[in-house]
Amino acid sequence: MFNRRQFLKTSLAGGASALLGNNLHAANVQTTEATKLLTDETPRRKGKSVLGLHCKPLSTVRIGVVGLGRGGGAVERLSQIEGTEIVAICDLLPERIAGSQARLKRSGRKEAVAYSNEEDWRKMCERDDIDLIYNATPWELHVPIALYALDHGKHAVVEVPGALTVRDCWALVDKAEEKQLHCMMLENCCYDFFELATLNMARQGILGEIIHTEGAYIHDLRQSKFDGYYKHWRLEYSKYHTGNPYPTHGLGPIAQIMGINQGDRMDYLSSVSTNQFGLSLYAKNNLKDDERITQSERYQLGDMNTTIIHTAKGKSIMVQHDTTSPRPYSRIHLVQGTNGMAVKYPDEKVALQPGSHEFLKEGPQKELLSKYEHPLSKYIGDQAKKVGGHGGMDFIMDWRLIYCLRNGYPLDQTVYDAAAWSSIVELSERSVLTKSAVAIPDFTRGDWQDCKPWPVIDMKEVLHG
Repeated sequence: MFNRRQFLKTSLAGGASALLGNNLHAANVQTTEATKLLTDETPRRKGKSVLGLHCKPLSTVRIGVVGLGRGGGAVERLSQIEGTEIVAICDLLPERIAGSQARLKRSGRKEAVAYSNEEDWRKMCERDDIDLIYNATPWELHVPIALYALDHGKHAVVEVPGALTVRDCWALVDKAEEKQLHCMMLENCCYDFFELATLNMARQGILGEIIHTEGAYIHDLRQSKFDGYYKHWRLEYSKYHTGNPYPTHGLGPIAQIMGINQGDRMDYLSSVSTNQFGLSLYAKNNLKDDERITQSERYQLGDMNTTIIHTAKGKSIMVQHDTTSPRPYSRIHLVQGTNGMAVKYPDEKVALQPGSHEFLKEGPQKELLSKYEHPLSKYIGDQAKKVGGHGGMDFIMDWRLIYCLRNGYPLDQTVYDAAAWSSIVELSERSVLTKSAVAIPDFTRGDWQDCKPWPVIDMKEVLHG
């Protein structure tokens, strides 16, 4: 019998056991049986839309951070942002709590209230002196913590992916609409410098009408899956699932550029995966006298997954995932328009008409990217690079989140984005297993048709009136 308390304990500490994998497999079977209704029919709305949601401005954003593995970096970054107070932190590992308290001390902040028992995140959510729950726990805890936070009147932000099933994606949407609170996925890649520049170029019409985009998460994690940080959940997930379990790093920035949920939406997808080769080969070649080499552990996650998405407005998106092949890191990030294209990996390159048969030379491209640098990175980029977090994009993301909450502005990404981007996890697996195209739910319930893409805001004009 699966023990829920033990699951919560091991997951929050980043040490999920084999029970986690068995539970995920059982949950997936149940979910697959139910998803025809969840995918092909839209549940009745219980609240009201949160597109363009304005909430009461918060002069100081009081924050609770749960999950201090990845969340320890968030404590560091948030403590460098004006108008924040880290009220509470939560993790099962004492050394992580001590590390975050030391970060606060170095930043001249007071110690946070510390929680360290199995379900103490509930106590954190129940506090009346917290406005925002920053959820940086492993995948399986993203949804339960976010729902509990929303139920207790807190804005919620969650690490990626926001959810693993379509059912849970709908649960986040329904709860945010019911409570009229923000629920945003922390997709940091939307705030990388080149991604922001291409967003600005697209909004300014420099690339023409955007008709096709490509994104990916290609990252050799074989060693980390077996012996490092990711063995506790990525390796377990690989035993029981295929498809694309981590789509949002590549998908998020290009979906934002294409105005997904803001004038267009993802309509259906078709997904294929290779067989699994990399994990077994790595185990055979690198592990000695280890039970994970034996035939008792058969991994299901294909090495390379390629998902093609068609949008309601007739555009296309390609998303890939591969964490088990010997390849350099890449998110691809390709944006193709009627007037030119931009691509990031391995190098940043732009091609524009009339000379679009070749990329711009170094000088003209540098001038173009400088001209269309996004106002966010232009305003806060230097500080972001100093504070750090994946080259500064993590800090830009956190700074922008706090800025919007302090001013009562809509957030850059909504719960509909969290749901749509995360739904690819389950839907890509369904497509691979059934060898068929799969419909993508309209999590906005039709509201995307009347929603305009958020403008590129000039931060200097906003800040100085």
